[in-house]
Amino acid sequence: MALFSEPDPGAMTARLQLQKPVETADGEGGVTRSWETLTTVWGRVTPLTTRYDAEGETEIAYVSQAVTIRYREDVARGQRLLLGARSLTVRALSDPDGRRRFLVLDCEEAMP
Repeated sequence: MALFSEPDPGAMTARLQLQKPVETADGEGGVTRSWETLTTVWGRVTPLTTRYDAEGETEIAYVSQAVTIRYREDVARGQRLLLGARSLTVRALSDPDGRRRFLVLDCEEAMP
């Protein structure tokens, strides 16, 4: 297991909107998903891996990103972070040193 190195606060330069999904019944037995902004946070975004997949005739690149933010209780899997026009889906999260100072979010970004 790698040791967690506390980030330099000056390196947390990405301004991110934390959003949660909101599902509303559409009246026909399905749901419509929208997004509600919870807050804006500063973080450090580090690209990790890239994989490619074909969906029909379109090739999609999936980029795995590690996002480090200050610790918050309201972050959960399935939420997303907006970085400008980019959308990063939270797949997993951890408190790397167990001290409730930082969260490292394992995020995925789909790029058509």
